Parts: sequence; structure tokens; C-alpha cells
Amino acid sequence: MKSYRKELWFNTNYRREYINITRQIEACIKESNIKEGIVLVNAMHITASVFINDDESGLHHDFEKFLERIAPEKPYNQYQHNGYEDNADAHIKRQLFGREVVCALTNGNLDFGPWEQIFYGEFDGMRNKRVLVKIIGE
Repeated sequence: MKSYRKELWFNTNYRREYINITRQIEACIKESNIKEGIVLVNAMHITASVFINDDESGLHHDFEKFLERIAPEKPYNQYQHNGYEDNADAHIKRQLFGREVVCALTNGNLDFGPWEQIFYGEFDGMRNKRVLVKIIGE
């Protein structure tokens, strides 16, 4: 069995962003030369997420509205955590969207449904953060 590991780095322009990273993951698959196996993609920070969904701007807007209803960013003083930092909402948002995705790799391609894409979700941005790509298989 072969193994491949790579870190992708992101530094967003805004506190919250959704970045389609599917093409970057596909480039990692090609670079790995693994044809059959699994791909793990996980955010290595507790205020960021990796998830699978549709790449549709209206849906991304809906994500924002939903998350702000559940865990609004402001007022900052509504959270116990926000003494030293102001990112308690980002921790909660990450819990809702999850840490990672695991995808099947078949014949050198992500084995996806018709609209599935991989996203990096940033909830406390404007600084360097990593995503781990780990591919195992043959």
C-alpha cells in the first residue's frame, strides 16, 4: 500500500469564507499516483472545516444565514470563551460543519455524486491555516 501526505495552506481575506478545494485535491491525487484507495482531507485548525456540498452561491449565502442564527459572531460578550479572543462563534460553527471528509478514490478519481465538491470553510480567517491531504491505497 502507498501513502501520500501534503499540506495546503490558506490565508483568507475575510473572517468567513468557503473555498472550493476540489481541484487542489484532484492535483494531489494525480501527484500521489494512487488509483484505488481513500482520500482524507481535514482542517488542522479548530476554527476551520472541510466539508462536501454543492458549489452554488445561493447555498453558501444560506450557510451564512443559518450559522449566524445558531452561533452569531456578535455581540462578542455573549460567549464565555471570548475573554482573550473573539472567536467562540467560529469554534461552534466548525463543530456544525465538521473537521474532515473521507472520499473514495476509484480509478484515480474522486468517486463523487454529480454535484459534490470539497470545500474549505473558514470561520475565523485572515491568518495562515493548514489543511491536511492524506491518500492511502494502490
